[in-house]
Amino acid sequence: MDRMPSEKRPVSPFTPRAFQLVLLRRMADHNPDLVEDARRELGASLADMREANKRWQAMVRSPRARGPLSRYRSVLGEPESRTPRRIGDLDCEALLWPLPLWPGLRFEVLVAPNGAVWNEWLVRAPGAEPPVLRTVDDLTPWSCTVDEAARAFAPARPLEGSAPTRWGLAFTAPDGQGVRREVVAEFTWGLLQRTAVGERR
Repeated sequence: MDRMPSEKRPVSPFTPRAFQLVLLRRMADHNPDLVEDARRELGASLADMREANKRWQAMVRSPRARGPLSRYRSVLGEPESRTPRRIGDLDCEALLWPLPLWPGLRFEVLVAPNGAVWNEWLVRAPGAEPPVLRTVDDLTPWSCTVDEAARAFAPARPLEGSAPTRWGLAFTAPDGQGVRREVVAEFTWGLLQRTAVGERR
């Protein structure tokens, strides 16, 4: 007797909680302790984080994948705000979404007039108090975003990231004794993960 084909289990929606786990998965290489605390705050296991990342990668790489902006809207809902932005000679729109893990930040997607996504990362929430960045000691993991570090220690030179969703900055900053040092800062999804402090300048 032939077996009846087994019914497929319905796929649960990909939620904002799962998206935060995707962000954490990328940060785990640099700051496993911070990631573990955040994962527990979400009430998620390691298996949950791995599964969320696996599903996200499948969504991104699928030949039938929707565009990045549609994907973010389907997962995060409608943006909290939409703001026209001019970068150099180019006009775009900045869309912001809140994420419970980082109440002082927003997930920002920069969209070109033709709907193409130019950038996607974490930024400081409008009206939120920015961090005080004066010395190397202030550059602790998760303390600041790319643009905040670049402004605080201008001029900063952008560096190619070691993987997708990663960015780097090179700049000089004073240490605790006021001596200027060469610094390379690494960011994941726009949030500072670690710094390497080099020679005196």
